[in-house]
Amino acid sequence: MNLPTLLPQNIQKLGIKTLFDLVLKFTPKGYTNTLLSHELIPNTQVVLEVEILRYSSFKNTKVLCYAPLLKKEIELVIFHAKAYHRAIFRVGEKLIVSGKVQIQGGFISVIQPKVVKQTGKILPNFQVRGAKDLLLKDFVATLDLPFFSQSYSNVPLEILESLLLIFQPNLEFFMEYSRNHGFFGRSLEALKFVEIYEYMRKLRSKKVEFPSICPLQGDFRAWQKSLPFKLTKGQEGAILEISSALNSSKSARRVIVGDVGCGKTMVIFASVLMAYPKRSALMVPTSILAKQIYNESQKYLPQHMSVALWTQKSKIGDLEQSDFVIGTHALLYQKMQNFALVMVDEQHRFGTAQRNTLERMFEENQKRPHILQFSATPIPRTLAMIESEFLDFSFIRDLPFAKDITSKVISKADFKELIAHIQREISLKHQILIIYPLVEESEKMDYLSLREGEEFWRRYFNGVYVTHGKDKAKEEVLEEFRDKGNILLATTVVEVGISLPNLSSIVIVGAERLGLATLHQLRGRVSRNGLKGYCFLYSNQGKNERLKRFCQIQSGFEIAQMDLEYRNSGDLLSGEQQSGKQFEWVNLGSDEKVVAMAKKALKEVSNEGN
Repeated sequence: MNLPTLLPQNIQKLGIKTLFDLVLKFTPKGYTNTLLSHELIPNTQVVLEVEILRYSSFKNTKVLCYAPLLKKEIELVIFHAKAYHRAIFRVGEKLIVSGKVQIQGGFISVIQPKVVKQTGKILPNFQVRGAKDLLLKDFVATLDLPFFSQSYSNVPLEILESLLLIFQPNLEFFMEYSRNHGFFGRSLEALKFVEIYEYMRKLRSKKVEFPSICPLQGDFRAWQKSLPFKLTKGQEGAILEISSALNSSKSARRVIVGDVGCGKTMVIFASVLMAYPKRSALMVPTSILAKQIYNESQKYLPQHMSVALWTQKSKIGDLEQSDFVIGTHALLYQKMQNFALVMVDEQHRFGTAQRNTLERMFEENQKRPHILQFSATPIPRTLAMIESEFLDFSFIRDLPFAKDITSKVISKADFKELIAHIQREISLKHQILIIYPLVEESEKMDYLSLREGEEFWRRYFNGVYVTHGKDKAKEEVLEEFRDKGNILLATTVVEVGISLPNLSSIVIVGAERLGLATLHQLRGRVSRNGLKGYCFLYSNQGKNERLKRFCQIQSGFEIAQMDLEYRNSGDLLSGEQQSGKQFEWVNLGSDEKVVAMAKKALKEVSNEGN
C-alpha cells in the first residue's frame, strides 16, 4: 500500500507529518517577489535597483531615483513618511526596492517602496515568524516532483506539479496570483483536491465493519412479480443493490435516499422478503407512519408472513414471534432478539445514539444485523460521493406518479386571489395545508402566528383543524383531518407523514425563513397520487431570488444541490455542525469533478492494499 513519506523530524514538530499536511496547514498566505523586474506593468508589484537622486518634496513624500536596468528615472512615493525614511532613502544610496507601479502621463511611480535585502527568488509567506518561518522556507526550497510522486504515486501528476508550484512559484505564477488576488486555475484545483482527499481519507478510517449475523438470500422476485403494479426503475435498482449488500458475511450499512413520494415502502417490503425466514424490524418516527406502513403490509406482504405493530398506543401481534416488527422509538425499550435485518425510516428524525442503540440491541456474539436507513431528504450526489467513504448509498430518483405542482411566491397583495383558490379547491373536495412559523404571537415576527390565523380561518371556513409540535393529540387530529377536514393549520415541526391523497395545496407563511430542503419536504405533501398540486410561498420579501429559484425546480435532488450552494455542508466528519462553512477551498455545490478525482485516487490506494 502506498503510504505518504514522513517528513524530517524538525518539520514534524510543527504538526506536519506528510506533504499534504504541509499543503493544508501551511498554505502560503502570499508571496514576496525579489526577482529584478525587466518591464513595468501598471498596478503590479516590481523589484527595482535604484539610485537615490534627490527629494522633490519630502513633505509630499516623493523621492526621485534612477533605475539603471531600465535606464529610466522613477519616483518613489511614501505615504505618511517618518524621519527614519530619510535615513533609509539617502541621496546617493543604491538600493533594491519593491512596490506597486503606477504610470500616469508617461511618468513612473513606485508606491510605498520597501527595501529588499536579497534578490533572485519569489518567497512564500507562511504567517509564522522567526525560526519557524526560516525552517519552512528552507524546507520547501528542497522539495521536488520526485519527492511528491514518491509520497503520492496515486495522485494525478498535474495536481502534484501544481502543488510544487505553490511552494516554489515562478514569475508567471506570481503575476497570475497577484492578478487574481489569490490562488487560481490549476493551483486552486490542487488545493481543493488535497482538502477533499484528506477529508475522505479520514472519513474512510472511521468506517467500522462488523460480521453479519448471517447472509440474507430470501426470494423477493416472486413477490415483486405478484404486485398489482410495476415498480419504478429507481425502486428496482435500489432493491437489487440492497439484495447484493444483504447477501454478505459483513453487516451492511446502507442508506436508501429518495424524494418525497418515491415509494420507499415497497423497497422496505422487498428487503423484508430478502431477510425471510429471518426476522426484520423497522423503526419509524411517528405512530401515524408506523400504522400506515403496517396497513400497507397487510395489503402487500404475503399472508403467511406475520407482522407486528408496536407503538405507545398500538400493540398488535407478537414481538417475539413475528417475522416483521414495525414500531416507533418504543421499540428501544423492549427486549427483542433474533433479528437479522434492522431498518430505520426517516433516519434524520432519530439521533445517532438512538440508531446505535437499535443496532446494538440485536448484536449476537459480536455479530450485527444488516442495517438499512431510509431517508426522504435527498442529498446531492457530491455529498454522497464523499459520505460513501463511510456509508453505502442507493438512490431512488424517479417517482411512481409524475408530480404536477405549481409553485409561486406570493405576498399580502395576492391574499384575495389565494382565498379564491382555496375556496375553489375545497369545492372540488380537495384539502389545504397552511404552515405557520410560530404557534403564539411574537413581537419579533412580521407574520401572523398559528393562533392568530386560526381565528380568521375558523370564521370564514368549515372543517378547519389545528395542531402543532407540542399538541399531544396531533396524531388524532391528523387522522380526523384526513377523513373529514378542509383546512389544516400547523407549524413546520409537525411531521405530516400521514398519507393525504386529497391534499392539493400548501401555503407556507414566512417561507424565506426556512431551508430549501424543508420547503421541498413540505411541498412534497401535495400531489402524492398524481393530483394537481399547488405550493404558495407567502413572503414579505417579494424579490427573494432563492425562493424564485426554488419555484422553478421540482426535483428534490436538484433542490438539495441548490441548498448546498446556499448553506454549505456543515461538519460532515463529526456531525456536530449541520450547516455552514466546512471547507476552506472546496465548494460542494460546484466541485463534483474534483471530488470524483480525489475519490478515484483513494480507490487506487485501496486496490494497492488488496
